[in-house]
Amino acid sequence: MFSPRKPKALLELHDSLLLDRLTRVARFSTMGEMAAGVAHELNQPLTAITAYARACDRYLGMAQPDFAEIREAVREIAAEGLRAGEIIRRLRQLVRSDDGEQPVANDVNILVGELGSLLQADARLHGATLRLCLAANLPRVRANATQLQHVILNLSRNAFEAVQEMPSGRREVEIATEFPCDGELEIRICDNGPGIAPQIADHLFTPFASTKGAGTGLGLAISRTIMQSHGGTIGTRQGTPGGTTFFLRLPALEEQDE
Repeated sequence: MFSPRKPKALLELHDSLLLDRLTRVARFSTMGEMAAGVAHELNQPLTAITAYARACDRYLGMAQPDFAEIREAVREIAAEGLRAGEIIRRLRQLVRSDDGEQPVANDVNILVGELGSLLQADARLHGATLRLCLAANLPRVRANATQLQHVILNLSRNAFEAVQEMPSGRREVEIATEFPCDGELEIRICDNGPGIAPQIADHLFTPFASTKGAGTGLGLAISRTIMQSHGGTIGTRQGTPGGTTFFLRLPALEEQDE
């Protein structure tokens, strides 16, 4: 019996939708793992807002209210409210669907910077030091911003978990960007943990391969698929003097391509 083959465009659409759904599941999983750190990060501005509001109440109850202090407290309330709102905005953007979001020219330093509050929250949760070493004057890359940020967030989360085996005060994670003049821009996530176990090294990017007790084993596999869909690559290097470096490489855009 004749069975018509699905048009190539339809297959590509199906693959795109499947990748989007898998990426969204992975993003929700990553954000769930980071929930404690994010909750702490949100609690700080909310606690500050409460304290400043109570101060305003005290000032207004005085026989001669100190309006200068009240004005400063109100300004701090506004600033802390904006801080909490920015954290929530980043969370919503990361877990939203990216249906229809087309790759566009992006500055990777800006994409990394937008993750700053979430990354710092996770660093504090794990008792680690996070360093951002972002090279200046980098060319832009064509990317789906939400998907690329998910990859960076996932690799960073893995790095924070890896350094848990190090003594407190010696846990370090670094995110760096560089343009090594070979036409590709590189993003590195480095940790000083114990390194990759030999038994998993050859299967890191295989679906369902995981060293986490409650891990899905999909994070790195999805990250590799995302990088491939962007014409890029993902890989690992031995850290110096120890630990692991995950690197992402993406084709840099020429000015006329932007």
